[in-house]
Amino acid sequence: MKFIKQLFNFYLNSSIHVAISVFSLTWITLIEFNISYDANILYFVFYASITGYNFVKYFGIAKFHHRSLANWLKLIQIFSFFSFLLMGYYAFKLSSTTLICVIGFAIITFLYAIPFLPKRLFLDKQHNLRSIGGLKIYLIALIWAGVTVLLPLINNDYHINNDVIITAIQRCLFIIVLMLPFEIRDLRYDSLKLSTIPQKIGVKQTKIIGSTLLVFFFFLGFMKEGIDLIHIIILMIITGITLLFLIFSKTEQGKSYSAFWVEGVPIIWLVLLLLFY
Repeated sequence: MKFIKQLFNFYLNSSIHVAISVFSLTWITLIEFNISYDANILYFVFYASITGYNFVKYFGIAKFHHRSLANWLKLIQIFSFFSFLLMGYYAFKLSSTTLICVIGFAIITFLYAIPFLPKRLFLDKQHNLRSIGGLKIYLIALIWAGVTVLLPLINNDYHINNDVIITAIQRCLFIIVLMLPFEIRDLRYDSLKLSTIPQKIGVKQTKIIGSTLLVFFFFLGFMKEGIDLIHIIILMIITGITLLFLIFSKTEQGKSYSAFWVEGVPIIWLVLLLLFY
């Protein structure tokens, strides 16, 4: 039982779960736009997510405690290194246009973790994009939307039309709402300088805002050309599941509530699509 718990913790802490979620959203885009399974972009996104998330989460720890790293963190470092190599392998299989976009997202991710901004902007020592008040949730939403919507379409030479723009907006709204349970959970620990949504308007108002965004997320689906009944039903199910997770989120929540269940909603979305398509 202890081994299973350790394995589960490694699964979460090494960002495998979040990488599967990003992988799922990318595959969802391919399905929605009737593009065949693109292993190169999907596996690139998967390994890039592990590399990027672990870099953001553990850069500071590894930088200042390199010689005294806990065994679990050393294992994550090794795992991240091999993920980085596999990311590089699949990167060489992508189109040049896709790679240009990837470089842009990589730069944003790098600046998200690396201290480079003036101290006067901060109350703490984290002088990076992550620490700018109110920016974090929108930055993550834009990166996820770009990676999971634009990259797979660009790599398959798909013309950017109104449906693509609507899908990107939908994806941004979806990610913002998925982030809210995390922000509610971290309300007790986040620096006031972050100016997260729950810090600014409170938990109750955050849930109201999130519910409103989900309404927009759902009805934007009707603006797409040729949307069928199955897509609408699946979209309704995902909207309902996400709404329930948002409503029942609280500051004192179990470790797996946001990190596993909320983060796993895109996986459920993909499974539903694969069952009916």
